[in-house]
Amino acid sequence: MHFDIITVVPELLDSPLTHSILRRAQEKDLLTVQVHDLRPYGLGKHNSTDDYQFGGGAGMVMRCEPLAALIDELKAKRTYDEIIYLTPDGERYTQARANRLSMSENLLLICGHYKGIDERIREEYVTLEISIGDYVLSGGELAAAIVVDSIGRLLPGVIGDETSALTDTFQDDLLAPPVYTRPAEWRGREVPEVLRSGNTPAIEEWRQEQAEERTRLRRPDLLGDD
Repeated sequence: MHFDIITVVPELLDSPLTHSILRRAQEKDLLTVQVHDLRPYGLGKHNSTDDYQFGGGAGMVMRCEPLAALIDELKAKRTYDEIIYLTPDGERYTQARANRLSMSENLLLICGHYKGIDERIREEYVTLEISIGDYVLSGGELAAAIVVDSIGRLLPGVIGDETSALTDTFQDDLLAPPVYTRPAEWRGREVPEVLRSGNTPAIEEWRQEQAEERTRLRRPDLLGDD
């Protein structure tokens, strides 16, 4: 699977994309990520990528010309399943969306900055707009890293135990049940007996009950209850 990411601050993506699971995925050639600096495509002697808003108002807007030049260049090299813009007013990102995107071959992510990108770029190129939550970041780079990480870990071979990703929180519209490791007793708190029993059906039943109860208490919206 291949990701292209467009940004005006490529340094923000150095660490998230070059460590831990994503680093191993790239070393195994299961995933490739190319970060593209928009600055060289900027206009004038200062390679400007932004300008003032029409109509006035605070905040700069990323210009059409640099973005279009880079997007056209990338589209000439490969066909994208989705061209994604990371924006607070996009579709709220979910595990279900990550699952669907993990079936893609090529994804292009556009990181907004300042007040955002010119609306005409969204109309011309963008096929999917994603928000990672109801808050505003300084730019789309951290959101892009989250999207790449959440999709990358779903790819076959990326995680050693592939069943691990299938039991993550949100995979069944439920929060994950509590998890424990050694020691069996710590500061007077014991691991539930059922988890030490070796009785797999009983363990799975307990985990399902705990997942449902935790979801009911913490995220009842996931259950669709009125």
